[in-house]
Amino acid sequence: MAIDPLYQAIVVGGSYAGMAAAMYLARGRQRIAVIDAGIRRNRFAATSHGFLGQDGRAPGDIAADAKAQLLAYPSVTWLQGTATSAEVIDGTFQVSLEGGERLTARRLVLATGVIDELPAIPGLAERWGRSVFVCPYCHGYELNQGHIGVIGVGDLSLHQAMMLPDWGQVTLFTNETVALDDTQIVSLNARGVTIEPAPITAIVGESPIVQLGDGRAVPMDGLFIMSRTRMASPLAEQLGCAFDEGPFGPIIRTDELKQTTVPGVFACGDAARVAAAVALAVGDGTVAGTAAHRSLIFS
Repeated sequence: MAIDPLYQAIVVGGSYAGMAAAMYLARGRQRIAVIDAGIRRNRFAATSHGFLGQDGRAPGDIAADAKAQLLAYPSVTWLQGTATSAEVIDGTFQVSLEGGERLTARRLVLATGVIDELPAIPGLAERWGRSVFVCPYCHGYELNQGHIGVIGVGDLSLHQAMMLPDWGQVTLFTNETVALDDTQIVSLNARGVTIEPAPITAIVGESPIVQLGDGRAVPMDGLFIMSRTRMASPLAEQLGCAFDEGPFGPIIRTDELKQTTVPGVFACGDAARVAAAVALAVGDGTVAGTAAHRSLIFS
């Protein structure tokens, strides 16, 4: 099984954070490889918002343009596939792909992303990213101050319900998972939030309709939920990177320069930060790429 000549860096993950890291490494004239499985977290959304110069564009179009610009740098190799394992051998990183190919590099950037885990409510997963969202800054404005539902999954749903009245008329569906005390109820009432205690049985319709256990159907213009997340790749764990428990799930622990607890391994994007947005992922990847380049010089 052939091993490619040594790269200066391998970037695992070719979405927004990974491409940003790769772009800055390429601009530092480093020979790099990007391994991408082609599964962007926001692939279900029709439009992306809040990223300067790209507001309202299809996420896939933004990613395609970025990839074309990145591949204009001759030192970049793009490999379509899934990285299945990573290890440190004789001071270098070896990454194996699903098809059996192995790559080696002096530095490793993990932009491997996360997977959203949704509650088993019929009709919810089919509307994820289309009429069911997590980030009000990304999708709240387009609901035009309409009727917005928050699907309760835990304590963070209260935070979400308190925020969303700036975007519309909010109903918190506690769904037998959110227990509110008197102080929280007063705070929600002060924000104009309607509290709906009946359990949800299904989500139907293009503009989502919440079906309740007592037979009522509540039409909404959009729904929000604080989804749990898990790592999309085992590589950070295989390498021995430390994790922190974030509010939505584990994240790879990094310092301010996106260096993990394993020397020479950097992490960026949704796998290594709490807040998620295209603009934040690009900024995160920029920090990781420049830090990885400087580490090749000064470490």
